[in-house]
Amino acid sequence: MSTETVDTGSDPAIEVTADAATEALSLLEGEGLDTEEAGLRLFVQQGGCAGLSYGMRFDTEPEDDDLVVEHHGLRVFVDPASRNYIGGSKLDYEHGLQAAGFEVENPNVVSECGCGESFRT
Repeated sequence: MSTETVDTGSDPAIEVTADAATEALSLLEGEGLDTEEAGLRLFVQQGGCAGLSYGMRFDTEPEDDDLVVEHHGLRVFVDPASRNYIGGSKLDYEHGLQAAGFEVENPNVVSECGCGESFRT
């Protein structure tokens, strides 16, 4: 298996805040997934008015060519194509009165659509 693992002591492709890790780990456990093997897959897909959007889902294990980043006990899987768009990003979890959810702070974004759901690099 050629999966590349990056720990928090290096310069990872993505950073994960403690809030995001806590929320994702809670959701993983709620799904009955083993947090030692399973993780959150973060990816970029075509879509939205600006051209690209983020996607997230739980996977039971990484693919062979994934970058695996671990922060605060959460494993994040990023495929090679998505890594080109989200390198240097930070995954956070926002708690708000109006809405709560995961948010990607991406330094590679040059423009976003008006609603903030899609972006362009």
